[in-house]
Amino acid sequence: MGSNNLRKACSSMCCRLRLYETRLLVTRVANFTAEAKSLAKYQQWRAYARFPTHLIKKTRGPNTFSPSRSFSSSASKAGFLGWYLSNLQSRPLITKSISSSLIYIASDLTSQVITLPPSGSFDTTRTFRMAVYGLLILGPSQHLWFNFLSKILPKRDVLTTLKKTFMGQAIYGPCITTVFFSYNAGLQGESGHEIVARLKRDLLPTFKSGVMFWPICDFFTFKFIPVHLQPLVNSSCSYLWTIYLTYMASLKKVSTD
Repeated sequence: MGSNNLRKACSSMCCRLRLYETRLLVTRVANFTAEAKSLAKYQQWRAYARFPTHLIKKTRGPNTFSPSRSFSSSASKAGFLGWYLSNLQSRPLITKSISSSLIYIASDLTSQVITLPPSGSFDTTRTFRMAVYGLLILGPSQHLWFNFLSKILPKRDVLTTLKKTFMGQAIYGPCITTVFFSYNAGLQGESGHEIVARLKRDLLPTFKSGVMFWPICDFFTFKFIPVHLQPLVNSSCSYLWTIYLTYMASLKKVSTD
């Protein structure tokens, strides 16, 4: 009997030990599974955190950010100035030409207001001539001239600026002034001899007056203004000068008798 009871006790203890080991194994497996799930979630989170960067690099499309779109949006918010600069960037030649035309219209009207007698009326034909001159001659020539100077003399130091100013007074100024007087005289019906006589009479006084005005304007323009805005600043400076020019161009033709 004693041996049987001992065997039963040992058998019961072995069963309990096996049950305990089974429970312990199940607990360890459960813990391992939980740790594995936690690690998987952590790796997924890291992958998710990295995903937007890879997405931006690989799937950049038409709606992504770009400096040009930023410039366009900021320009659209800047009102008229932004609209003008945007057109100056996308259509430089026509924008500069229209700007010159409008400035010449304003200058001619101002000149007529100053010189108009009390009973007189505005000369719309003369104003139209000035508008066409600014649109078709002055605007395109300014665009080409300032771009040309910026290519051959790209620096902005004092010496280079003085060179540009001298070239403007020695080359561009005389040429464009001669074209201006010839253009207006021809459209007023003057003959070749009369145009030559007008140039002999009006060019030298105009050049002398220009030497007192344009070097200062040109130096400021070449020194401080970006190339794409130089024609606009030059045309703005020419507002006062054009009042004088339109007055000179409106003088009676020289008698060649």
